[in-house]
Amino acid sequence: MEKLVKISSFVGNTFAIWVILFAAFAFYSPKTFTWIAPYIVPLLGIVMFGMGLTLSVNDFKEVLKRPKEVLIGVAAQFLIMPLLAFLLAHYLPVPREVALGIILVGCCPGGTASNVMTYLAKGDTALSVAVTSVSTILAPILTPSLILLLAGKWLSVSAASLFWSIVKVVLIPIILGLIAQSIFQKQVKACVQILPLVSVIAIVAIVAAVVGQNQQAIAKSGIEIFLIVVAHNGLGLLLGYWFAKLFRLSVPKQKAISIEVGMQNSGLGAALATAHFSPLAAVPSAIFSVWHNISGPIVATYFRKKGEKQEANEPTIPA
Repeated sequence: MEKLVKISSFVGNTFAIWVILFAAFAFYSPKTFTWIAPYIVPLLGIVMFGMGLTLSVNDFKEVLKRPKEVLIGVAAQFLIMPLLAFLLAHYLPVPREVALGIILVGCCPGGTASNVMTYLAKGDTALSVAVTSVSTILAPILTPSLILLLAGKWLSVSAASLFWSIVKVVLIPIILGLIAQSIFQKQVKACVQILPLVSVIAIVAIVAAVVGQNQQAIAKSGIEIFLIVVAHNGLGLLLGYWFAKLFRLSVPKQKAISIEVGMQNSGLGAALATAHFSPLAAVPSAIFSVWHNISGPIVATYFRKKGEKQEANEPTIPA
């Protein structure tokens, strides 16, 4: 078990490398991974179940302790990324399926990786966890509503269908995880240490399946989609920071909301696209999953070093 925990920790810490490696492998050998495509939704369910196992009552108490800050974070999440996605999809010359995919990933809640990045950035990790939890729980209502509002002209599926998909793939697994944690506390505590390994395998498999399915489309227009994803992610990080600053939140809270906004639950975007639209609509989510696991550590390092520099420059008050 100890060896497995060490492997899990190593794989979790090198998440970005595995995502890039297997995305590249899937691009050059698509048939190796296309068989995974029918299992994308169950794989995401496993990730969400794992999230439920890691949540605690204290995470929800945090919402009650500082509702204003959590509300600001959730509002930033569901305003900034969807609007950026709409502008990028509407004004850039991309195929309909790609435009829909950009809006899909923009309307998703924050990803759990944002909590780790906030911790590394020396941001307010408790706030990040609270915002991720609330935005994920609200996703069954807000995500379909925003998709319908912003991509109505491209949709061929009802908001109700999207709602039930998100309930099944996000809400039910999280609730089951919370129930399992409350009943089997000792066993769950032991298993939680290997969750990073399970989550990384699931997300890597989802990304590889999407890349394998869309190898030709990515070869044709992958650079354009990549640049759009980079712009979407970068602007989300920047505007999330400014949004928190606008409400005069402290620097650690600004870091938390910036990272929370910029890092999406792109696995959910890929699952929704695969289940309801077309494989091509899942490509922006797959590329986002690769890119935000590169940009996240870069931004976290920048925030941390900037904070350390400011601390070093502050004059010390003699005792």
